[in-house]
Amino acid sequence: MAELPAYILLGLRALMALALYGFLAWCFLTLWRELKQQALNLARQRIPALLVTQDAASEQLRFATAEVTLGRHPSCEWVLADETVSSRHARLVFHHDHWWLEDLGSRNGTFLNGDALSAPVVLTNQDHIRCGQVSFTLHIEALPQAAPQTQEQA
Repeated sequence: MAELPAYILLGLRALMALALYGFLAWCFLTLWRELKQQALNLARQRIPALLVTQDAASEQLRFATAEVTLGRHPSCEWVLADETVSSRHARLVFHHDHWWLEDLGSRNGTFLNGDALSAPVVLTNQDHIRCGQVSFTLHIEALPQAAPQTQEQA
């Protein structure tokens, strides 16, 4: 079998290198587009704010973060200064497009509409929550409806 001339081998090696670099560039471009799309999706995701009215006070609190921890400890987002409330009593979490309430192993329990919690539950507007002896009513703000996207915007 006759050997190929050196210039043909060099050309084939250069073509293989170009194909490899082209493939790597295509992979990185695809990853960059996916990351950009994920960032846009996360930016569009909005969390409805929670408005909380304590039954004993006329003050209304507003929380617009994805997680709110209730308890007596200063690190909690909502500090409840009551001896019947545990240091980290309960948690309000927004995921899967719903607000959830979870008891964090509190001593005096967390109650939703009069029923003791044994597992995380989905919250609805106007739910009545009690942590120890502290009661409050929860209001979930409605998000403004986004205008439908046209093909040009997408």
